[in-house]
Amino acid sequence: MKAVGLHPDVFVVTSRIWQTTCTLVKSGDEAFCVDSPVLPDELELLPAVASQAEFRVVGCLATHADWDHLLGRYAFADAPLGLAESSAARLRNEPGAAQRQLREFDEEHYVERPGPLTLPGAQALPVPGHCSLGERELELHPGDGHTADGMALWVPWASVLACGDYLSPVEIPWISPGGSVSAYLATLARLEPLVEQASFVVPGHGAVLDSSRALAILGEDRSYLTALLERGSDAPLPLARRNGAMRKIHAENVERVGSPPTAAGS
Repeated sequence: MKAVGLHPDVFVVTSRIWQTTCTLVKSGDEAFCVDSPVLPDELELLPAVASQAEFRVVGCLATHADWDHLLGRYAFADAPLGLAESSAARLRNEPGAAQRQLREFDEEHYVERPGPLTLPGAQALPVPGHCSLGERELELHPGDGHTADGMALWVPWASVLACGDYLSPVEIPWISPGGSVSAYLATLARLEPLVEQASFVVPGHGAVLDSSRALAILGEDRSYLTALLERGSDAPLPLARRNGAMRKIHAENVERVGSPPTAAGS
């Protein structure tokens, strides 16, 4: 796990698995943990890292309800969990799904954890909206498309955007069950003006980006999704993300989107 400071009130840690990011945001003497690293030793170390940086974590937030973003309470067991209303509804409608998927990951990779994942009483946050932190507020923006739920968080006093599983330099747009290309494109359109203002963009997976690099990835992702609708399996992958793992994701996307429309008379 590596940590990098973006602002006196924001730092990001990155997991050794899937380059999953976790953003800690502070205002005054209160801090939130946004998303989570994945491995048990990383989660065990996270409170000490936060304490050393003088971040007193009083709550956990998750950009969406995929299991690898929900592990913050392993690190901060007493911190309440906040989610977009859509993500809280997903957890209610899919009881035990995150825990099962985590268990499958752990069994496959021989990972041992101190106990099962518990997600009691997640607080549903209205999105779009705001979330108070100390004397300031985070902005919450809808972030569906990758999944049916989610939010992106804008830290206005630090000009930092934590956007969940969008704008990744290592992963192509992934249309998961419940997601959709149209919703994904709508999320990219909502994120674009924030990316233009941002000093830093924190994707859910991959290195922290500056504004220009994030805008370039946004353009690549928009082009890929448009081609996916028009050309299906023939849609070209972004040049820097053409590897075996991304081709598997592309194949899943093609299966979920279906065949592109055929021209009349062809």
